[in-house]
Amino acid sequence: MKLHSDSFADGQAIPAEFAFGQPAPDGPFMLAGNRNPHLAWSQAPAGTRSFVLTCIDDDVPTVPETVNRDDRTVPAEQPRGRFVHWLIADIPATVRELSAGTCSQGVSARGKRDPQGPAGSRQGLNDYTGWFANDPDMAGDYLGYDGPCPPWNDERIHRYTFRVYALDVERLDGLPDKFTLADLDQAMAGHILAEAALIGTYTMNPALRG
Repeated sequence: MKLHSDSFADGQAIPAEFAFGQPAPDGPFMLAGNRNPHLAWSQAPAGTRSFVLTCIDDDVPTVPETVNRDDRTVPAEQPRGRFVHWLIADIPATVRELSAGTCSQGVSARGKRDPQGPAGSRQGLNDYTGWFANDPDMAGDYLGYDGPCPPWNDERIHRYTFRVYALDVERLDGLPDKFTLADLDQAMAGHILAEAALIGTYTMNPALRG
């Protein structure tokens, strides 16, 4: 399988219009366009009956106290975790492309209630759900796509892996309404025929931006 995007090239920077946050003219942060990027895939194997799409950042700091501080940076060598930005299951086998902005346009405080997507598909929780859990203005269930917003003091440029899976079933059994990556991994086990990945990068650190 092959996965590509007209919004950014593999291994290159994701434009701010597809991010959750961006540097402000007079400060380190402001909300960005939060549009989903264009994605298209091809060469699915025979027997494909649906697709799953995920977007995951594997460069997330593991020491919260170091994040977004004026008095220090997040060291590049700090151990990293993952942050889920997008989960879509049950994409029909006839769908091979998602146009930019068709699944997400702008930031929705407290999360999207019913994110747009291909007919018949289901979208799971992303990790902004946990990130904003203690914020009274933003707490909620964040379903669908919410883009990059790495710490503005991080010494590491973050990598965002978009991955599409071809499955041998039309619909995944056992997924709860607000499914997580763990739920999705469990449901997909034994049903993956092929997969393809595309990596985009993003940083809000002024010292690392080109």
